[in-house]
Amino acid sequence: MAALSDGRPPAAGSRVAVLGATGCVGRWVSAALAREGHQVLAVARRGGPAVADQLFAGLDVAAVPPSDLARLFTAHRVRAVVNVTGGWGTTEEEMRYAHITLVDRLLRAVTRMAERPRLVHVGSIHEYGPVPEPRSIGEGLEPRPTTMYASTKLAGSELVLDSARGGRVDGLVLRAVNVCGPRTTRASFLGAVVDTLRAADPGEPVTLRVADARRDFIDVRDLAEAVVLAVTSPATGQVVNIGRGEASTMRELVDLLVAASGLPSGAVRIEDGPIASKGGGWTLADIRLAGELLGWKPRIPLAEAMRATWETPAD
Repeated sequence: MAALSDGRPPAAGSRVAVLGATGCVGRWVSAALAREGHQVLAVARRGGPAVADQLFAGLDVAAVPPSDLARLFTAHRVRAVVNVTGGWGTTEEEMRYAHITLVDRLLRAVTRMAERPRLVHVGSIHEYGPVPEPRSIGEGLEPRPTTMYASTKLAGSELVLDSARGGRVDGLVLRAVNVCGPRTTRASFLGAVVDTLRAADPGEPVTLRVADARRDFIDVRDLAEAVVLAVTSPATGQVVNIGRGEASTMRELVDLLVAASGLPSGAVRIEDGPIASKGGGWTLADIRLAGELLGWKPRIPLAEAMRATWETPAD
């Protein structure tokens, strides 16, 4: 079995592979790493403007043999890997492929390497499952997911944790709350609201249905900063929650988006009603461990995050 690295976290200037580099989170993680002096190897199934300034490898990590992935990382002297792949998916098969098969292939690749890179895996707050209001979600809470999305995300995170705690990889799992900010995916509720408002007929009122829910949201740029700190942290084999530590009403978020849109008063009607959700009606992350282990805290106000969500929509 190949030996682990010397245990020192990757220094600025080292090569970091970002898996899912063209996505909403991946592009901001790549940019944040580059600002800190890291070289980025952007990995995604398809290229595009988001990775135009970076070394790019076009591949599906869940489909390639682990030996090929290990050779790619070795050839580029990758010292750390950040996994921000995944997606909502529409079928159980898609979610297993994206959240479990991919992580398994990645771990098999990393453990084949003579110098194993640090691994930062970005999971989801939904892995904990529904939590009753007003309870905050700490890392010690036993996960009890109830949806296929949350269950498969949890399975992927547990693969990383098991490998790290078994000494096979140097890895950390970040469980992120709902993401907002620039280029928020259209698959999310807020992304869909932006699309609806942009498509509005100036002469016709827009009706938005908003769930009676309170959720923790983090600007993607704050999440990216947490990832950068996790790359260089000595902590391993642990879960760290990343969020604002505040539960905002969905109505508040929509009101901020409408204000950012500049649509005239009365142009948008907001109705209460159920909407499809991958999580529960209440999320509030306890983020104290992120401060203790990573020296991280959220900095971008919610109003600014919503303004950026409106001004910079998804590609």
